[in-house]
Amino acid sequence: MDSGDTNSIIGDDSLLVAAVLIRDRKATAEFVARFADPLYGYIRSRLAPRYDQIEDLVQETFLSAWENLSSYTGSGPLQGWLMGIARHKVEDYYRARLRAPEPIEDVNADGDLLASAPKVHQLMEETQLRSKMQQVLMSLPDPYRLALIWRYWDKASAREMALKTGKTEKAIERLLARARAEFRERWSSGKSA
Repeated sequence: MDSGDTNSIIGDDSLLVAAVLIRDRKATAEFVARFADPLYGYIRSRLAPRYDQIEDLVQETFLSAWENLSSYTGSGPLQGWLMGIARHKVEDYYRARLRAPEPIEDVNADGDLLASAPKVHQLMEETQLRSKMQQVLMSLPDPYRLALIWRYWDKASAREMALKTGKTEKAIERLLARARAEFRERWSSGKSA
């Protein structure tokens, strides 16, 4: 494929995929250049503050995309297809982190304290509190932070989280209860740093 042909594929996802599949170097460079920033931004937003894992997951996403590029049907935008792969890679990361043995002790669940504290999902939806919410989330232990992000940001049910991690639904519910309690404690005490 000559450079004139490569320039014509820039706007068409199916042509770009076809060119990458025949190992056109310029098309492959265009593929990476076009989608690296959106993938990086998406994965970064889901892994904060575990920034050391972002580049690995972006790379895993591209590798998985290249291995499965022949299955791209062109029925939707190529970026959407890649974001789907990235979402699965992030879920795999959550799953692996949540499957790890939990060193955190069960917190005594005081019903009155939990009932009177503000609901985490309400706090997360208030845009003026987003900065504080992100700081508190970043200060939580990984299992708590990942469970809350997975449950409330990615809208995964406790049942879905249990199926994907190999834990029981009850174990996920306890993890979420402890994570919410710790979030509320850090939120009200200002211990986010």
